[in-house]
Amino acid sequence: MKAVVITSRTEPIQLIESAKPLVKEDECLVRIKYASLNRRDQWIREGKYPNIKWDTVLGSDGCGVVEEGSSKWLGKEVVINPNVNWGPNPDAQSDQYSILGMPKNGTLSECISIPADRLVEKPSHLSNETTAALPLAGLTAFRAVFTKGQIAKGQRVLVTGIGGGVAQFAFQFALATGAEVHVTSGDNKKIKKACKQGAIVGFNYNDEDWTRSASKAGGFDVIIDSAGGDLINSYLKLVKPAGKIVMYGSTAGSPQKLDVFRLFWAQAQIMGSTMGNDQEFENMVKFVSTHEIIPTIDKTFLFGDYLSAFDRFKSPDHFGKIVLKID
Repeated sequence: MKAVVITSRTEPIQLIESAKPLVKEDECLVRIKYASLNRRDQWIREGKYPNIKWDTVLGSDGCGVVEEGSSKWLGKEVVINPNVNWGPNPDAQSDQYSILGMPKNGTLSECISIPADRLVEKPSHLSNETTAALPLAGLTAFRAVFTKGQIAKGQRVLVTGIGGGVAQFAFQFALATGAEVHVTSGDNKKIKKACKQGAIVGFNYNDEDWTRSASKAGGFDVIIDSAGGDLINSYLKLVKPAGKIVMYGSTAGSPQKLDVFRLFWAQAQIMGSTMGNDQEFENMVKFVSTHEIIPTIDKTFLFGDYLSAFDRFKSPDHFGKIVLKID
């Protein structure tokens, strides 16, 4: 079978011929139809991810059909939960936690052998292509929006960095609850797309006075952010008293300073969030099914064109998930 692995070669990701995986007890063999990429895959390619294990099959997101294993699953279309060893505490992952695709072999292959308890039935309203976009980004957004942010109907919400996979899901989930959702981006075209999808208004964070414009919205109950950096102080100006700032990434790095006065005077909460537990994964898929949410796909590539798919992350205009057609 064909699989995309990380290597120590000049071009680290290679499409290779690999042996079909053996199916162990309590596992199922899934023939992958579509898989989607996440930023972590590109970071692994660039050597920016910790503890890289060479010759590992990459990919955390996949949708396919069960070909071997439990009779309960045979022939069913499934989506794969990328959690590995979350642990017993629903509030935080264990020390043994990892994500499918590093160090465990992932979904960028024609077949994967996976524990049966990692499988959830594909939402009936979605295609295999759109379902493949769900797992990692959808789970991360679900925990940030609901477990941490507790977003509800009528609240004013700001989702930053619209266009990224997690941000796009956070935006769609918040809209589905009936929240009034605003967005930020450094690209006015992305802001226009988000407004067409239901955003109240968007702000270009490259504009010097964007926080002044945003403050006219009246403050936000919840801000969902992936950037971090010194932007945290801008968010403290925008969050309502007792509001929440939920951070699931740090693409802008660490802040040089934190406006502690604004933090405590606003009674604000800054909350960290990453991925989500297994129950949240199941709840996320149910939520997507109930509200018939359709993931936003930026572009779908054939498996043989995998390098172009990875390179798409370098384009500043990509909007939504990048998908590979495997089978």
